[in-house]
Amino acid sequence: MSDRYRRSEELLARAEKTIPLGTQTFSKSKTQFPHGVSPFYAARAQGSHLWDADGNEYVDFISSLASVTLGYNDPDVTAAVRRQLEDGVIFSLPHQIEIEVAELIVDMVPCADAVRFGKNGSDATAGTVRIARAFTGRDHVAVCGYHGWQDWYIGSTTRNRGVPVATQALTHRFEYNNLESLHKLLNERPGEFAAVILEPMAAVAPAEGFLEGVAELTRKHGALLVFDEVITGFRFANGGAQEYFGVTPDLAALGKGIANGYPLSAVVGRGDVMKLMEEIFFSFTMGGETLSLAAAKAALTKIKCEPVVATLRRRGERILAGVNERIKKHGIGHFAKTAGHPSWTFLILSDTPAHSQYAIKTLFQQETLARGILTLGAHNLNYAHSDADLDRLFQVYDEVFPILREAVDDGAMKQYLKCAPLQPLFKVR
Repeated sequence: MSDRYRRSEELLARAEKTIPLGTQTFSKSKTQFPHGVSPFYAARAQGSHLWDADGNEYVDFISSLASVTLGYNDPDVTAAVRRQLEDGVIFSLPHQIEIEVAELIVDMVPCADAVRFGKNGSDATAGTVRIARAFTGRDHVAVCGYHGWQDWYIGSTTRNRGVPVATQALTHRFEYNNLESLHKLLNERPGEFAAVILEPMAAVAPAEGFLEGVAELTRKHGALLVFDEVITGFRFANGGAQEYFGVTPDLAALGKGIANGYPLSAVVGRGDVMKLMEEIFFSFTMGGETLSLAAAKAALTKIKCEPVVATLRRRGERILAGVNERIKKHGIGHFAKTAGHPSWTFLILSDTPAHSQYAIKTLFQQETLARGILTLGAHNLNYAHSDADLDRLFQVYDEVFPILREAVDDGAMKQYLKCAPLQPLFKVR
């Protein structure tokens, strides 16, 4: 047992007795952090920093899976939640804060004529699919990207255990930046697709005309275009990727940063489509829970009034430039590269003839975590990240990249690795 992570490992052993995987979220579980060289539990966080259960401090570039846009415990959000707490959390009637947050979203998001709230991003993506099926009278859905845990989507992935085969057969995958793959799908089942849903961008930017082509093909075939903006919403632009790329979908799913980490998501879209929310069943006891709505009101107001998106972009551009410079400087370009939008960038590690990407990533995480950088290989920026945080990131990469090069090129992987390599598991994208 590692002394640095002793308490975390004790908590994991305790948790595994009552919680499958030891936690509630796959991407925060032991499948993503190499055992013996990683923290498994957090104690607290403030701004852009997180402290683990052993008291180790990190600059956090996970930002709670990109759900914290402003930074942990943002003072304006926390103050709004405290004020609302005095009046109550949930009531036997709706509260006017539902209206206020819906109005903010309609004002900010191009496709939003109306809004319905959920709790997780998966609620919102599932809601868009249900309403699209109701509106079109069709059953089949074309997907590209990651859209959550519910049956309609996860049945199309390798994590499809427990999903009825009949449900799996209704979801069809197409390739990002490959219009022909979507064209082929739609032509194979003319008149059967209710929706085409995709993340407008993840690691790879859309090729020129791709999103416009998806919109044209989708509507030509009588389906609804859905953007999964659970991550890109309020991050790429105030109005999300649809504003950033200038392509307006019929429906969109929002989540994560909408309330700076408080549990809230939303289905938004065209008024005539959203009118069907009065007929389909999309209803949650906690859908109008007021602490999350108070957090959303404060967070969205801050995003509108302060240069949040511009700051994320500026700092992200600095990260891309700095990491690319160090990849070249330390000679690891044959297995490392960057990708992504500046506010959500990736360090992508690839297989080499002698080593898998998983072994290389394990060593990368082992060394960055030991130096106080918390990352899964992405840089999910929040508004609290400072220039000093970026300086620390670059300092750590200047120390870690030469270790990666020596491990890969000089056959020193076994010498450096202090744990078993991560194993290939479910890839969300």
